[in-house]
Amino acid sequence: MSNKNILLTAVAAAILAVPVFTHVRAAMLAPKGYVIAEITVTEPEAYKQYAATVPAIAAKFGGEYLVRGGQTVAVEGEAPSDRIVVIEFGSLAAARSFENSPEYLAIAPLRQKAARSRVFLVEGVTQ
Repeated sequence: MSNKNILLTAVAAAILAVPVFTHVRAAMLAPKGYVIAEITVTEPEAYKQYAATVPAIAAKFGGEYLVRGGQTVAVEGEAPSDRIVVIEFGSLAAARSFENSPEYLAIAPLRQKAARSRVFLVEGVTQ
């Protein structure tokens, strides 16, 4: 292969790669999405069944638990009475897809029966 052909191939490859890198960079800079829940468990045994099932469903949508219960310390106002859960997703759309998925909608009634909850979808900051 001549130097001219090598140069033309390299230039063509660079030109074709620009849209791919632009898309990847945009995805990396897009804000993440979060499911944030404040949960007061009223039926612990029933809630355990829900809590054991959700992580696998969240993972299918790229969800990663950042907070799942644990100690809560009030700084201003009253601390929530029970659990705080934060699940991070690649985007708000992914968080919404998880919440609206048939798999999650099938088990959400378990949580609704076993706890009082406030659940929010929140868009993170642009990176």
